[in-house]
Amino acid sequence: MVPGKLGKLSRSVSIIGIGATPFMNINDDPDLLGLTEGDCFGYAALAAMEDAGLEPRDVDYFYHGSANPKMFNNAVTPNMQVAEWFGMRGRGSVHHSEACCTGYVALEQAVLAVASGAYDIVLSGGVEMATGLPDGKKPACFRRPMTTEDIWPDLDSIIDRSYTRALGGGNIGQDDWIDMYRVENGLTDRQIDDVLNMMSYQGRRAAHLNPLALERTPFEEIAKARGYDDPMEYLRSPFNPKTTQYLRVTGNAPSADGAACCIVCPTEMASQFKQKPIEVLGIGASCLESMVPHLEKKATAEAARQVYETTGVKPEDLDLLLINDFILSSQLLAAEEVGYLPKGEGWKYVMEGRTAFDGDKPINTNGGRTSYGHAFGASGMADVYEAVLQMRGQAGEHQVKKLPKTTMLRGFGGGQNVRISILRTVE
Repeated sequence: MVPGKLGKLSRSVSIIGIGATPFMNINDDPDLLGLTEGDCFGYAALAAMEDAGLEPRDVDYFYHGSANPKMFNNAVTPNMQVAEWFGMRGRGSVHHSEACCTGYVALEQAVLAVASGAYDIVLSGGVEMATGLPDGKKPACFRRPMTTEDIWPDLDSIIDRSYTRALGGGNIGQDDWIDMYRVENGLTDRQIDDVLNMMSYQGRRAAHLNPLALERTPFEEIAKARGYDDPMEYLRSPFNPKTTQYLRVTGNAPSADGAACCIVCPTEMASQFKQKPIEVLGIGASCLESMVPHLEKKATAEAARQVYETTGVKPEDLDLLLINDFILSSQLLAAEEVGYLPKGEGWKYVMEGRTAFDGDKPINTNGGRTSYGHAFGASGMADVYEAVLQMRGQAGEHQVKKLPKTTMLRGFGGGQNVRISILRTVE
């Protein structure tokens, strides 16, 4: 066994293949009607195999992730139900669900399986058909639009409220962390609004150039149609109303259908495959109860501490940061918490355009959740896909200016379930 870089584990692990579907809304496109979870996951899995130069027979094991397979697809063991689509029927596999952190956990599980020596080549991915629900007793490909009334009762069964039941704990506090940030740094409501709108704007700039993104129409075009010359004026207008104290419509992630996969193997084997390998240096993890204020901040800090300690990487070594920002403010807040942006100063970097895909501190170069879209269980793996593309220099029109050598991904979902991974190009 080759000495590894993953703490106590035995082998270094690298990503050798990636694949992804576009993030879509199949209910809005007649050409997409009838697509199934198996279609999407299978496409992403086969694309990852092709990217690596592998066949299904070469893969030892696979992980299948989705946030809520029972609700969205009437499935209890979806890994078994989709295996036929990509030639893995009968092969060992497991399904897992960690809400919006599922795709990041998918990378973690694959890495652990290879690092332990249990398997050499492992495929892992996430998928979600999140824009609708199965329509009664018909096959799951026949879907109806999902309503707010559908989702919130289901969350009651997903998120445990044992810590806050006595206080009447309810939904995730989307404004809690950004409000604390505003007070600590002496910012006004208008300044916070401008920062969040600028993040929306920069995300859409990247998504416009990303063929896999769900929302690609530039805000300049949308603003002009509403009678505004300046897209920022549109973003702070009544045409983009607030949905919480701080978040506007453009700061909330649109649900999407889609899938993404990666393939990992021991780093010592990686050079024999088609692409330049991307090593997974380490992964940190922390889970805290979602209804208690500020715990996203604490879980992020703890996972970052773990991965920095494991890898020896320092914040100043990071070239690229990807953050699950289905709550838009998480982008800025987590970037400061992991040290990528200076504490209390990150909002200035945003306003100066430095965190855009073509800035010197790029964040969410794929467009982020609010423009790329949010396919719940697939979103984290879509970020892995983007990180690898950028690190290979294959991101096309939205390629960052400086080729990233070291990238951090901060996954977050459900009850402050956080995973932070650090990737590095193998020289």
